[in-house]
Amino acid sequence: MVEEVSEVDEESIASELKGNTLRVYWHLLRSSSGVVRVRETQRSLGFSSPALALYHLEKLAELGLVQKVRNDYHLVKTVNIGVLKQFTKIGTLLLPRYTLYATMFTTLLIFYVSQFREVNFYSVFALIFGILATGILWYEGVRTWRQRP
Repeated sequence: MVEEVSEVDEESIASELKGNTLRVYWHLLRSSSGVVRVRETQRSLGFSSPALALYHLEKLAELGLVQKVRNDYHLVKTVNIGVLKQFTKIGTLLLPRYTLYATMFTTLLIFYVSQFREVNFYSVFALIFGILATGILWYEGVRTWRQRP
């Protein structure tokens, strides 16, 4: 069971959840079961040794975000801080929020172009508006994706 974190806790977690620790947390969020092991984390993130992966997993445990059960680390709390605020989780995928909006506007633009019958001021205005909105949203989605841990 994954629980949400209060605002007071988020401030202290935000100061600690950076760099490789954030990458390990991202890896844990992307796992299908919310459970990872030290060696798996080391290999997936390209760490030089299992000790480095263990250090960051233990740091997450100290923050109260994961719980160690035998040799597994289980996700117990989720936080949306920093760059994580810009992403939404769909299954095991973490996608930029802009991607969802961009997909919706792209679908609407395709529908509008397929129904385009008459050229007048309003139809051209709507077409330009749709193209600009779609372009801006896709640009922001890609920009956010590049900022991921």
